[in-house]
Amino acid sequence: MSDSAPMRRLLLPLVPLYRLGLAIREWQLRRTPPQRLNRPVISIGNLSTGGSGKTPLTIALAQALTRRGMKVNVLSRGYGRRSALPLSVDPNGTADLYGDEPLLIARDASVPVYVAAERYRAGLLAAQSDPKQIHILDDGFQHRRLHRDVDILLVTASDLNDRLLPAGNLREPLSALSRASVIAIPEPSLEARLKSLGWNGPIWHLRRTMDVPAIVGRVVAFCGIARPGQFFEGLSSAGLNVASRVAFRDHHRYDTHDLDCLRDAALNIRAAALITTEKDLVRLGPLAATLALPLHTAKLRIEIEDESAAIDWLLNKIL
Repeated sequence: MSDSAPMRRLLLPLVPLYRLGLAIREWQLRRTPPQRLNRPVISIGNLSTGGSGKTPLTIALAQALTRRGMKVNVLSRGYGRRSALPLSVDPNGTADLYGDEPLLIARDASVPVYVAAERYRAGLLAAQSDPKQIHILDDGFQHRRLHRDVDILLVTASDLNDRLLPAGNLREPLSALSRASVIAIPEPSLEARLKSLGWNGPIWHLRRTMDVPAIVGRVVAFCGIARPGQFFEGLSSAGLNVASRVAFRDHHRYDTHDLDCLRDAALNIRAAALITTEKDLVRLGPLAATLALPLHTAKLRIEIEDESAAIDWLLNKIL
């Protein structure tokens, strides 16, 4: 049990209020037809508050569809960005303007990415650029104001053993599984559990890998992501000597004070280098060049097992 477990137990009485809010929202959604774009929309989402691998899966799917000759774009909220305008993401831009995840997707997937709080407006902007592109909706399972043709739901082991907010991390109860078109899982053992919960639909199996550079000597590992423990444990499992771990809040905006603290941590342990995630590197921006020590990144990658069959199924659903 995590260090926050006592606090979560204190929050248990608030779960019924959160569930009531979900019920009211469901009632409102059923009264309002979703907005529709002219081209198919494929949503990728999850049930919990971050840390499941939606961004790497979005990148993997965009690349897989591109390899099939499909023209695709990604629609994203752009969480944490300072601008409220619908924008086309410039891969050379900043996280402040576009958000860290859209910027990372634009750079790694090499497809057009559009950001707007209302994904429908992002889709309209995309259609102005190319009306023939298929839309991939990043983190879209709960964004139901936009019609989607396929809902890909990423489910992890922690999701199946978690509670609703605020006492847990689940944004929706497990009954929401029924809205999915296909469930994607990073662990084969989850298939039996899903079937025990009544899921009889298609299941995609994913392979998650972390590309960790070889670094001799002690390192300071830092990140501002939803589940930092997974990142730190992955580095240690890869053989790095992680002598100091620094965790910031999810989507943390770095400043010069943060870098001073990281330098102090590195000096205290005589570190040879620092290491962080791709998302954090995106958020650091030009500040990354001001660090006195080498800065490395560990890259999370997701592959769809039996990709050919999965994409055949997907294209059959949307074309």
